Amino acid sequence: MLNIQSRVSLKPYNTFGIDADARYLIEINQVNDINTLLQLTDFMGVPKLILGGGSNVLLCHDFNGLVIKMNIQGIEVIRENDDYIYVMAGAGVKWDELVQFCVQHGYAGMENLTLIPGTVGAAPMQNIGAYGVELEQIFDSLTAVHTMTGERRTFSHADCQFGYRDSIFKRELKDHYIITSVTFRLNKHPIFHTRYGAIQETLTDMGVPHDELTIKAISEAVSRIRRSKLPDPAQIGNAGSFFKNPEISKAQFDSLKEQFDELPGYPMGNEHVKIPAGWLIEQAGWKGYRSGDAGVHTKQALVLVNYGSATGQDLLNLAKQVQDSVHQKFGVTITPEVNVV
Repeated sequence: MLNIQSRVSLKPYNTFGIDADARYLIEINQVNDINTLLQLTDFMGVPKLILGGGSNVLLCHDFNGLVIKMNIQGIEVIRENDDYIYVMAGAGVKWDELVQFCVQHGYAGMENLTLIPGTVGAAPMQNIGAYGVELEQIFDSLTAVHTMTGERRTFSHADCQFGYRDSIFKRELKDHYIITSVTFRLNKHPIFHTRYGAIQETLTDMGVPHDELTIKAISEAVSRIRRSKLPDPAQIGNAGSFFKNPEISKAQFDSLKEQFDELPGYPMGNEHVKIPAGWLIEQAGWKGYRSGDAGVHTKQALVLVNYGSATGQDLLNLAKQVQDSVHQKFGVTITPEVNVV
């Protein structure tokens, strides 16, 4: 029996802590619940919003439809060979719970993605990434249910059309499918990624010699870095990085470098350079800015925060001001990573 609630506050369901209401809300604990839900005539044609951990969404108004909260659990090894092990996880599993499971069992590839908030089902939609690693590098496949027909489909890596913080589920297939599980291909023989950010420096501080490097050590280093820079949503409402790091042409980067000699950049290998949006925002003077309860975090300018009672519109207005300011100063467009609803 499905338990569909009416007029539910979404404040506990989004990490910004925005107090918006849903007309209806249902929590999905197994795949069959989705099929049962889709057969209910009262909800056919009703707008639907799928929520995982609510860690990458900005609610700007009440949702006059059905919010589907994904809680499908389970982590299991489904197959392996000499080089790889394939791990499947339910869409409702907390992302870092899966990361720690893999780290503890010696399955390599996820360690740089430690402490990213949210759930497994949302991860491929966003093609999450951090510290030199992106989900698409360890992705094998996912299963999903069509929101109109109830058809179950398996999506391959190619089917997902991954891009930088992007996938087909944010474009052509947005709101068309409900992801129920994701399978990852992990290495039995680790390939360490330590050059991005302060990982190597943190490993040195931890006293980890290069010849004793493990995925557990990298996971711990990333955890220390994230905890030192990023606010805990339980203490201050936020959705982590609000903006994507922009990719610009090498020619534009070289021109900017002449004006701003400390501008950091990461060559992309395609005559483009990725630059840190946080650096641009900080140089534009926004770090630590606050207007009412909407602000830019004091330690990481890439993070917008809700100090208590900010609305989604307050934060969206602040984001627009930041975007305009950065573009005026650098001629670079930064775009939100967070999904605005």
